[in-house]
Amino acid sequence: MKQKSSVLFVVLGGFFVANALMAEFIGVKIFSLEAIFDLPPADLAFFGESGLSFNLTAGVLLWPVVFVMTDVINEYYGRRGVRLLSFLAAGLIAYAFIVVRFSMELPPAEFWIAREVDGATLDMERSFDAIFGQGLWIIVGSLGAFLIGQLVDVLVFQALKRRTGESKIWLRATGSTLVSQLVDSFVVLMIAFYIGAGWSFTLVLAIAVVNYAYKFVVAALLTPLLYVAHHLIDRYLGEEEAVRLREEALDAG
Repeated sequence: MKQKSSVLFVVLGGFFVANALMAEFIGVKIFSLEAIFDLPPADLAFFGESGLSFNLTAGVLLWPVVFVMTDVINEYYGRRGVRLLSFLAAGLIAYAFIVVRFSMELPPAEFWIAREVDGATLDMERSFDAIFGQGLWIIVGSLGAFLIGQLVDVLVFQALKRRTGESKIWLRATGSTLVSQLVDSFVVLMIAFYIGAGWSFTLVLAIAVVNYAYKFVVAALLTPLLYVAHHLIDRYLGEEEAVRLREEALDAG
């Protein structure tokens, strides 16, 4: 039975780290949420900033999944399990960016630079650097927001679980995700653009509100997946082992 819980931790941890890493790399693309549904720009206004729309980084597709995974891991392996995987993910993300930065400095092969795509000639070297060459402050902001958001998520989740016990999974999971996503949305913009790029504080707040509105809706929509995950994990572990893990996770804090 001990082996099953260890295998489960490796599987959950691998999926957690993979999603966090992918979210960082696809986050360089900005997409229009309104355009997906063929709608005009929202044209919202907050804190005196107008013309705001749901132009989001592609990373927001995966970050809600990461925070849901955090709650599942927290449920069965507690704060120590989440902390271990969070620092592991942050370390691997930093390592990945170092490797990418090194690869950007490599001299390109002559035949690779120019590439014909749909009748247009692309400079592959410049394209590669533009896609992967995120600014230092964006990297620092993203990693900082990720770690702080994870720690907040764990604390809120554990506090709510102590009050609700085994019941109301939706409350502790969704509640902790909503609080941590609020912190994450604000911190990443503060570090990357207020400190790093000189944006005004009101602009940072306004964009954070727009981003959080999207994350709020997605977190609520993903809530049923938590019950599915619990059901599958309990079936895999067996009821007795699943209860033991959840009790140990809560006792360990």
